[in-house]
Amino acid sequence: MQQTHQQPATASGTFAIGGDLKVYRLGFGAMRITGKGVWGPPADKQESIVVLRRALELGINLIDTADSYGPEVSENLIAEALYPYPQNVVIATKGGWVRPGPDNWVPSGHPTHLREALEGSLRRLRVNTIDLYQFHVPDPKVPFEDSVGEIAKMQAEGKIRHVGLSNVDAQQLAQARKIVPIVTVQNRYNLTDRSSEELVNICEREGIGFIPWAPLTGGDLEQPGSPLERIAQQHKAKPSQIALAWLLQRSSTILPIPGTASVQHLEENVLGATIKLSQEEFDTLNQVSK
Repeated sequence: MQQTHQQPATASGTFAIGGDLKVYRLGFGAMRITGKGVWGPPADKQESIVVLRRALELGINLIDTADSYGPEVSENLIAEALYPYPQNVVIATKGGWVRPGPDNWVPSGHPTHLREALEGSLRRLRVNTIDLYQFHVPDPKVPFEDSVGEIAKMQAEGKIRHVGLSNVDAQQLAQARKIVPIVTVQNRYNLTDRSSEELVNICEREGIGFIPWAPLTGGDLEQPGSPLERIAQQHKAKPSQIALAWLLQRSSTILPIPGTASVQHLEENVLGATIKLSQEEFDTLNQVSK
């Protein structure tokens, strides 16, 4: 597939987060523009800055990050690369983890921590209001309604435009919606991990954006001779690009956010969003991945 200098992310169609934040359905996940173990600065800072700027050139206008990525590294790089943000760019961030070290994640949903996390994100991103603020993970040591309630308070103060959830189940989504409007859910979901299938269906029915993290994982489906590999060959594409195309066709409310620190991989992902699977191809992948 040839590199393009057009804006193929627009081929994925659009979705209005919260009814008023219009984004192209292919976004960019900014976790990978950090060091090994999602810790510290990236190996090549300049490449990460180029990746962020190239994402916008390719039509992507949803950038997803979190205070825990680095920690703080991802948000700082986004501001350095993209601020002042173009009017149509939506920056989504998250709070709810603390990071003792590389590959080490500890839930922290205490209201005091979430308020401190939000204030830090506002400073690093150089904004007065976060477009989409997501509670990153429920904390088993803190009542879920206390965590969500604090985020609702910060939204009422004008510091958050829209609220999302991450790593939740259907019951937690229903519980949160009684406290504050929820416009997105971000859970792990891909061809080989369909554990959030129920939430995908709920989000589609309710008009809530579903943001799958780890969207390109194909696992055993990428083995030579597998249906995924055969379909990829037919499209002269990589299995990861077909996995992305499948997600985009799975539901009109799915907003994949593949992340990378490589311009080449970014461009491959964006081209994947232009692939249209036949109904037979889609059904084949849908069945073998269940």
